[in-house]
Amino acid sequence: MFFFVFISTFVPSLSQTYCFITDMKRFLQLVLTLTLGTLLPTFVQAATLPLVGNVWARKTTSLNGEWNYIVDVQEEGYYDYRMNPTPWGFFRNAKPQRPEDLVEYDFDTSPTMPIPSDWNTRDERLFFYEGTVWFKKSFDWHPAEGRNTLLYFGAVNYDCHVYVNGTKVGHHIGGFTPFNFDVTQQLKDGENTVIVKVDNKRHAEDVPTQIFDWWNYGGITRDVLLIDVAPLYIENYSLHIQKPFSMKGDKLNAQQQLQFQMKLNKAEAGQQVTLSIPELKFSKTLTTDAEGKAAWHFMAKPQLWSPENPKLYRVNLTLNGETLTDEIGFRTIETRGKQILLNGKPIFLKGISIHEEKPNGGGRANSTEDAHTLLSWAKELGCNFVRLAHYPHNEYAIREAERMGILVWSEIPVYWTIAWTNTQTFDNAQAQLRDMIARDQNRANIIIWSIANETPHSPQRDSFLGKLATYARTQDNTRLISMAMEVTGASNYVNRLNDNMNKYVDVVSFNQYIGWYRDVNDAPKMKWEIPYDKPVIISEFGGGAKAGYHGEKNQRWTEEFQENLYRENIAMIDKIEGLSGTTPWILKDFRSPRRVLPDIQQYYNRKGLVSDAGEKKKAFYVLQEWYKGK
Repeated sequence: MFFFVFISTFVPSLSQTYCFITDMKRFLQLVLTLTLGTLLPTFVQAATLPLVGNVWARKTTSLNGEWNYIVDVQEEGYYDYRMNPTPWGFFRNAKPQRPEDLVEYDFDTSPTMPIPSDWNTRDERLFFYEGTVWFKKSFDWHPAEGRNTLLYFGAVNYDCHVYVNGTKVGHHIGGFTPFNFDVTQQLKDGENTVIVKVDNKRHAEDVPTQIFDWWNYGGITRDVLLIDVAPLYIENYSLHIQKPFSMKGDKLNAQQQLQFQMKLNKAEAGQQVTLSIPELKFSKTLTTDAEGKAAWHFMAKPQLWSPENPKLYRVNLTLNGETLTDEIGFRTIETRGKQILLNGKPIFLKGISIHEEKPNGGGRANSTEDAHTLLSWAKELGCNFVRLAHYPHNEYAIREAERMGILVWSEIPVYWTIAWTNTQTFDNAQAQLRDMIARDQNRANIIIWSIANETPHSPQRDSFLGKLATYARTQDNTRLISMAMEVTGASNYVNRLNDNMNKYVDVVSFNQYIGWYRDVNDAPKMKWEIPYDKPVIISEFGGGAKAGYHGEKNQRWTEEFQENLYRENIAMIDKIEGLSGTTPWILKDFRSPRRVLPDIQQYYNRKGLVSDAGEKKKAFYVLQEWYKGK
């Protein structure tokens, strides 16, 4: 990416730029460069790469820990006073060379913040802040001969520019998916510096859009790693039971055909890749084609992964003497009429929705420990299923759920009023969908890819979402597609679901809030019309309560109100034909700037069954009791 800068832009600030010039020769070179219109060395971009799969099995160096940060409210570290990108930005990490030199920032004396984290809960001044913050990490690095280095971010919210030793290596948009760059050429032997410009301002054309009901946590919210790879390496792969499944009548056969696909980072033919699954006594060496790809299918008799038996197999992939290891489970998921079948048998999805917040207090969750606590509450509730709303959660959560035997609905943040006709908005949504699938395609517990939540009906919306659903199937045709719809009509106590997206989804899911946004006494009178021969999931229902606040069951915000709401809703939805699961809203209270009621909400959405301090509310036990009987 090149920035063209005209000298007229800089004439008013030549005295400021002079601090970077140590002699007249360098000054003349600068004038010549500006006249030609570009500053190439600073803005030569590194290779942008497709997402690398199974990062945790590779040789990595963590860049987590303390990073210096600078709050840049007016983005003076990126733009000049005419709002043109400046070549003298904070990414240069400049230092005065003489006493009279003017440099108006200093990362080294700026405060530090632990990474991964969010700035909202790490610096009280930034609790409501939406804007730009710069982060800097210095580290020693000694490149190994004949090896390449990738710089990997688990997620940065939302718009980020990444620099290594003053050189821009890439730009990424989207707050919940990983990305990586090849920085082999930018790293040097000795001390190196990574600087990241992070901007979490909201825009109507973004995904999510300008308004959403969760906290807009800014920062480098997931792990930062350096990945050591050979010049030729396995970029990504998938291994699963192939459709159509092997059946005998309506019974699933024990022996199934497994499908393996892999891709190298380069289009090189004739490379030998060995796939082995020791426990299944399988080993096969494959040869890549002209695109650097290889595929194979074979019959096997694996134990099937399930909530009761979350069996994982060790899988080894070897290329040129280097082995990449994964643990992969095998299971089937499909629908038959109004049933969801896991491993050929009907299953009721006893679920709960979860936001990616730390279990005890706010802040972005970003560790196995955070995930284990949240998922353990779900297990205690009786869940075999969780809806990870409203965006792809961190990989720790997905893998921990897989180990714990919890099925997963994974979602991209196409939420509420998206800019349906904006091409860049669609590209952004599609990229987030692509990277969500690429990262987690080998996780047996993920059974549903969700493409949207509570979106208003229109032909433009139908076109946008229809293309996303179709694209998802090109990336992974082994899982179910769904989205959280809304009830489109309610008169005479008859709720009707009529959504053109029904033809694109495998599971019809919708949100309803009877008892919260309409009278709970209406619940026993309600009837439901869902004119589709597909399974139904109630993807949200619930209401708010402040933990420890008690009163009559008709007193809003009390635990008794929420408890009664759950009783009435459970009795109502239990009568819905084809009901195959629920994910009530929500496991834990979570922060939201839209929830401003003093003393009660205090910037928390209080619909959780568990408080932000980890206290279980009375409704928790109502849902728990119902799930025991399902």
